[in-house]
Amino acid sequence: MALQVYGIPNCGTCKKAFTWLENNGVAYEFINTKEQPPDREMIQNWMKALGSKPMRNTSGQSYRALGTEKDAWEDEQWVEAFAKDAMLLKRPLFVKDGTAVLVGFRDKDEVIRQKLGV
Repeated sequence: MALQVYGIPNCGTCKKAFTWLENNGVAYEFINTKEQPPDREMIQNWMKALGSKPMRNTSGQSYRALGTEKDAWEDEQWVEAFAKDAMLLKRPLFVKDGTAVLVGFRDKDEVIRQKLGV
């Protein structure tokens, strides 16, 4: 199975990741989370691999609109929130062979290579 990259096309971090993948000859399938939002089961599997905290897009409007009660949320509440609004998910999110391996794109080059297995 190819690498899947979840995100939105106009996201600057996603664009940076696409360029890096292309420059490094890594084949990937892009899934636009606005058009194809992930379901609860996918989100739960991603959270098992990555944890809910790294998956939160804390710089987005959707996150800020949640209010302070989000600070006390358990993982199940985050699953619900992510399922209702994919904009709460940090982008891009990389899935390899059905398992979430990386979220965001700020790590050093060698860390990204290791996590993506390239």
